[in-house]
Amino acid sequence: MKTLFLDCFAGISGDMFVGALLDLGVDFKNLQEQLQTVPVNNYQIAAEKVIKNGITGTKFSVFTIVAEKQHRHLHHIHDIIDKSGLSASVKRQAKKIFSHLAEAEAKIHGITPDKVHFHEVGAVDSIIDILSVLICLEHLAVEEIICSPLPMGKGFVQCAHGIIPLPAPATLELLHGYPVTETDIEGETVTPTGAVLAVNLAKRFGPFPAMSVEGVGYGAGTRNGEIPNLLRVVLGQTQSAAPFQQDKVLVITATIDDMNPEFYDYVMNRLFTAGALDVTLTPLQMKKNRPGQQLTVLCPPDRLNHLANIILRETTSLGVRVREETRFKLKRELKAVETPFGPVMVKLGKCPATQKVWNIAPEWEDCRLLAEKHGVPAKTVYDQAKSVAMSLYLGNDKTVTTEYTAQPSCNQNLKGQKPMIKLKK
Repeated sequence: MKTLFLDCFAGISGDMFVGALLDLGVDFKNLQEQLQTVPVNNYQIAAEKVIKNGITGTKFSVFTIVAEKQHRHLHHIHDIIDKSGLSASVKRQAKKIFSHLAEAEAKIHGITPDKVHFHEVGAVDSIIDILSVLICLEHLAVEEIICSPLPMGKGFVQCAHGIIPLPAPATLELLHGYPVTETDIEGETVTPTGAVLAVNLAKRFGPFPAMSVEGVGYGAGTRNGEIPNLLRVVLGQTQSAAPFQQDKVLVITATIDDMNPEFYDYVMNRLFTAGALDVTLTPLQMKKNRPGQQLTVLCPPDRLNHLANIILRETTSLGVRVREETRFKLKRELKAVETPFGPVMVKLGKCPATQKVWNIAPEWEDCRLLAEKHGVPAKTVYDQAKSVAMSLYLGNDKTVTTEYTAQPSCNQNLKGQKPMIKLKK
């Protein structure tokens, strides 16, 4: 499995993360080209080699040309992401990350996430940092990220609200349930942007994994000190000892018979944003013959407290049950395939022992967006993407020919066109 280890011996920030990935070998021009599709102006990016305590790394910088006069709300940032030309996977992860930031800020300031005025984390440099990390990771085709425990600096820092203690309140809020370590470093070692990237992208936190090293990159920060201010990333291959990948997950359940059913959609979205692996509802017949629902949440062990708190706060349940289970999984890979409608990401399920593809599933969001763009049924785009993927990864050499009639959408008039699509391997 292609694994990236984040060695945060001096901490982590958004610019250090981007710098380390560029140092690892991501093409800077490719990053620039993808960022140009993001509707944000008045900035420039640069990457240069610097030396920290005798170690060469890459310093990534975002320069604001004209100072911004307005703070952004969460919906403004989501709108920027939606209007970009980035992949559906990057958009989905970026919106999840910013939603997590909004929740942390909202709790600190005693308001709702939609009322949060993003200051440091909503500035152009943080938006570019987060999107750049996701673009670089997609370019490297990283399948798994493991992060070392995060070192906590000390002292005070100036922010939009004035002088605040370190670690910053937003950083600590984001790190609930995650391992941190003590350090004597004066200054901010883990920024809110660095924290939210680590907790949303890392599969687990722990020591250096057993792996075959393929590359090492160093991302430089701005501070100089006794310890080299660098984030080290190590890319390599890890092996699964079992025929299938396996891990330990927790199953949280709550039975509910007295809640407005309109609330469930909101609760499920909150749980997914907070790191749930899966959320399901199962109808039940409860005491006094009341119809009810069992809410079941699959979660990593380090997200238990956060997810349980959401259930107890957002639902009418007075308690939850928790059990540990072993999960066996196929190896997962994301690949882009070209269809007549445009590129679609497909998820491949591989047997780790044989590397054979057993399952193929096109990403629904990609299919939906292309279907809306071309005025065709989403199932047509889905079937085309799956056919191409089967031809590429299952050795299916059949020629796929599909005829469809494009249906005009509310903002598109195709005047009865009936194009014929012929797809060949």
